[in-house]
Amino acid sequence: MSKVVAVIYISMDGVVEQPAWTGPYWNDEHARFQSGQLHASRALLLGRKTYDGMSQAWPKMEGTPGAEQMNNLPKYVASTTLRDPEWNATVIEGDVAEEVAKLKAEQGQDLLIYGSGELVAYLIEHNLIDELKLFLHPVVVGSGKRLFPDGVATSSWKLAGTAAFSSGAIVLDYRPAE
Repeated sequence: MSKVVAVIYISMDGVVEQPAWTGPYWNDEHARFQSGQLHASRALLLGRKTYDGMSQAWPKMEGTPGAEQMNNLPKYVASTTLRDPEWNATVIEGDVAEEVAKLKAEQGQDLLIYGSGELVAYLIEHNLIDELKLFLHPVVVGSGKRLFPDGVATSSWKLAGTAAFSSGAIVLDYRPAE
């Protein structure tokens, strides 16, 4: 059985949208952390908006550390509007929770989610996230989409670990509370 691991860039005020604000904090430590996440994964699981942005950027970054791995990993995209995906991607059709549960049931490495806040919130509501890694950046963005909108169902999590970076960013690694 595979795990679903979500890595979410988040600001101090809870914004997860368009994380260009993470750029000033990116360094070799961050790159090593993300490389470790990719190496532990057999596929990416993405929402359509995140897929759109990544599929435009990563193929142009050949030669950049991690680009070959990112470009070669299979991708599963939760979308009702995406047609004819490229970038080694398959659109999840039908019930997303059911299809992700099927992917989890397969043996192998992790299914990694980068960004894709709406997808992460949806999968949390369906108890399909095994690890939630909040990559907290020391910046207040001021406005933007939050990870959890008002009205989301209550869920409990336990802290499984932390990682601190010289940039001031930290990763808070959470697992569902039993």
